[in-house]
Amino acid sequence: MQSTLAIAGGKSQQFTILKIDTIFDFYKPRPPLSNFIDNFWLFESGDAAYKPELILPTGTFELAINLRKNQLAFQEIERPQNCTQFSGAGVSGAHGRGFAPGDSEDVLIVGAHFKPGGAFPFLGFPAGELADTHVDLETIWGASAVWLRERLCAAKTSAERFRLLEEFLLSRLCHGVEQHYAVQAALEIFGSDRTGPKIKEAAKSIGLSERRFIQAFKSEVGLTPKLFSRIQRFQRTRTLIHQNLAPDWPTVALDLGYFDQSHLIREFLEFSRLTPTDYVKRHIKTNVLRGL
Repeated sequence: MQSTLAIAGGKSQQFTILKIDTIFDFYKPRPPLSNFIDNFWLFESGDAAYKPELILPTGTFELAINLRKNQLAFQEIERPQNCTQFSGAGVSGAHGRGFAPGDSEDVLIVGAHFKPGGAFPFLGFPAGELADTHVDLETIWGASAVWLRERLCAAKTSAERFRLLEEFLLSRLCHGVEQHYAVQAALEIFGSDRTGPKIKEAAKSIGLSERRFIQAFKSEVGLTPKLFSRIQRFQRTRTLIHQNLAPDWPTVALDLGYFDQSHLIREFLEFSRLTPTDYVKRHIKTNVLRGL
């Protein structure tokens, strides 16, 4: 088992926590799971200063299993009084907005952070059906989800839990599921173009009509290519901010493909509920309190 920031991958994009590898345990799955899953992770509640207050959108799926109690809860950012409860094993679909954990006290949660489009071969139905929602794992995988949680609860170490989860997911991998060639090609395009390519241009380069491209992409990734591309640009903006806490905002907006600074602010507000300036202030304050 490894516990390094190098394998934290996309999981670190969900939080404003620096040194995430000091409060999460991480494990990189072996092939073929590594083609679909970024990492396995384990989080145990402890220091209140590291309590995740907001889960930011990444355009990916997340599997989470609470080993302390048979419950997971999530709150809407805009209506925090709305807290939805699920069983202790669940899946979060690709989200276009952030959300908050409804209960992070006394939890021991093990999970899997999927790569973009990586959850599709494990679902048995289009990933778009779980967009902006959470669902009990038993709804997807039946009684085997209950069996998995029981085995994980009985395990004594992180290494044993990661091994059990790895073996289980390997057994659930549908090797016969055919992934559309255009989706992987599009993900590579979106990953290499930091300003966010135009969807029509991406579809044309792949050789599909715009309508068919959007349909295939949403079916496997869970979001439309336009929304997914916007989320990736938001995450690149966060990365740039972490590298320079006093950036020249007009230059940042131009370099990352926003129309102007106002466009950058609107996008940042939509995905984080904070302006870029407020995000920087909160980031500095939080990490000063943590002594980072």
